Amino acid sequence: MIIFVGRSNVGKSTLIFRLTGKWVKRGKRPGVTRKPVEINWRGKLVVDMPGFGFMSGVPKAKQERIKDEIVHFIEENAEKIELAVLVVDGKAAPEIIERWEKRGEIPIDVEFYQFLGELEIPVIVAVNKMDKIRNLQKTINFLAEKFGVPYSEIPETFVPISAKFGTNLLELRKLMEKKLKEGRKKPPAESKDLKDDVGDGLFDTVE
Repeated sequence: MIIFVGRSNVGKSTLIFRLTGKWVKRGKRPGVTRKPVEINWRGKLVVDMPGFGFMSGVPKAKQERIKDEIVHFIEENAEKIELAVLVVDGKAAPEIIERWEKRGEIPIDVEFYQFLGELEIPVIVAVNKMDKIRNLQKTINFLAEKFGVPYSEIPETFVPISAKFGTNLLELRKLMEKKLKEGRKKPPAESKDLKDDVGDGLFDTVE
């Protein structure tokens, strides 16, 4: 199972469409996807998770309930999840993170990254909307610092993309394939056959 998670309206559904060629419900309003949407693609179950955070026209209590449901879904399926792609809006994320920190709160993107790490789920951070970012490397370095990712691990964790224009998706596919082949971090006795646990041709080029 591969899950795509992130704030509302960061481009998760568009990215899945770009990667798989399969349509999932998309929209410009935050909160269009409110329940997990599952598609089968090349022998894998790909799940478009609801966006967390602000949702247009959705009461705050329901927004919190949706967030709780996302957490429960991930916890219940943790052993099945081979990879999580955390999609962030590269243009808006730094400002949002700083705003949360000024309130003395843990930014929700950071919280979710840490949550996935605690469950030992491999994570890739897809930094979307790269076409709108003035200083791309500075933005990625900022996110890496806030997420607690060492400088040496940035290339294995962060991939700048544009889901809208399909920019840099080949690099994202390559890293996804690499992470899937590496498998979950488990003790040696339990991980002998993980390298063979990936379907053939999962990331054939999709034009």
